Amino acid sequence: MNTNVNNRRLHSRRGVAPIIATLLLVAIAVVGGAIVFAYSQNFFSSSQVSGKPNIESLKVIGYDGRDITTGMFNHNSQAITSTTGGVADNLKSSGEYVTAYLKNDSVQTVTLGEVRLGGATYNYVAAPTALTAGTFGVFAGTALITSPVAEIQPGQTATIVMDLSENMKIGRDVQFKITTTNGAVFVGTVVMGQQSG
Repeated sequence: MNTNVNNRRLHSRRGVAPIIATLLLVAIAVVGGAIVFAYSQNFFSSSQVSGKPNIESLKVIGYDGRDITTGMFNHNSQAITSTTGGVADNLKSSGEYVTAYLKNDSVQTVTLGEVRLGGATYNYVAAPTALTAGTFGVFAGTALITSPVAEIQPGQTATIVMDLSENMKIGRDVQFKITTTNGAVFVGTVVMGQQSG
């Protein structure tokens, strides 16, 4: 009989079902990809932080802890005070000045919250109030900042002048710590009797 010929004819024809199944699988994959794409776009757009970044960067570029009677100078060797507040006696006495030179490398204004030198905390004094023992002022160029808060503008180099609240021996390494109002901490070291930067 011709069963072989009939069998060959049945197997040589393609059915419609495999083509429809393939199209359905492609359609499901496209719809699934679109759903994942839409979900991820929504997730990433809603998780972005709004506002400006709050990164603060202060660079300590030097200090002046010399035991001299002549004036204090900023980082460009311009006089900012006519006296250091004391005498040259191989001791940095209470009431004498120590300076630190800081550069604001941030893109925003940095506000100093706390200044510590050798364990003592110093309070900010705005111009025209004179510095007294245990206080500090901020000089921009040769002028004392008159702002009610100790601010350093972006890109600005400022001189922090601290009026010592305790006696410190010449040659002593003293750590100073500056904390901003946002909580960033910057640390440096002053060697009493020396200048750097």
